[in-house]
Amino acid sequence: MNGSNAYPRLTKSYKGAYPFKLGTTSFIYPDYYVPNVQRLGAFFDEIEILVFESSGMESLFCGAVIDELVRLAMELNLRYNIHLPTDISISDHDSRRQRYAVDTLGRIIERMSLLAPSSYCLHIPYNERNFERPNKKKWCERVRANLERLLSVGIENHKLAIETLDYPIDLLEDVIGDLNLTICLDVGHLIRYGYAVADVYHRYFANISSIHLHGVENDHDHVSLERLAEEHIHPVMRILKRFAGIVSLEVFSYSDLTGSLQFLQRCYKNISPTES
Repeated sequence: MNGSNAYPRLTKSYKGAYPFKLGTTSFIYPDYYVPNVQRLGAFFDEIEILVFESSGMESLFCGAVIDELVRLAMELNLRYNIHLPTDISISDHDSRRQRYAVDTLGRIIERMSLLAPSSYCLHIPYNERNFERPNKKKWCERVRANLERLLSVGIENHKLAIETLDYPIDLLEDVIGDLNLTICLDVGHLIRYGYAVADVYHRYFANISSIHLHGVENDHDHVSLERLAEEHIHPVMRILKRFAGIVSLEVFSYSDLTGSLQFLQRCYKNISPTES
């Protein structure tokens, strides 16, 4: 376990601490999935299993690993949500790469279904030159077709959550609605790319199943919530006061996690849900 017994450990449980289900990522400690879950599972409602790379699934999530993650979930009263790979894309211009992405994602979803995850988060990059109507239309058409193929593996539609990235999620509004998908509201992405978090939340709140929460500083995201600019604190906390889904502190180190937990606890209690 790479000296994992020496890793610092949390001392306070956040299970059931908020109206929403609080989680964090499987990359807090510089170790594999099982050691991270062993050290984090007792303190959170959910763990976000990060599967950023599409290769190596058979070794990373062999039968023994899946079995142990299932056992830990039962022992620690824990659920998982899955972040699907970001190195493949169903919106790729090349039809062969599209098919490869759909097939690979389908195999990963089938394997991870053994963990009974609450959701699967999917990145869909916008890879057109601009937002002119012909480009948007072609992109949406291939995204819709490939999402329909992906859903055919048997995943429940509402468990597939499309993450907000660097383009307006409005582009996929009809696709998400027609296919009964949900939205993963990545607060850090919205802030980094200049979108009003509250406006996006209020427009799509009925479709938002999960929130990724992290700080943004100097055009860098996925840092501690302590780096959240003052003007964003109240809007974000007001959203959390109204939200009952999954909130994942999407950071990748112990120091960023502990800083985020302290910041969240301090700021959350100072905000009224009816505060305007």
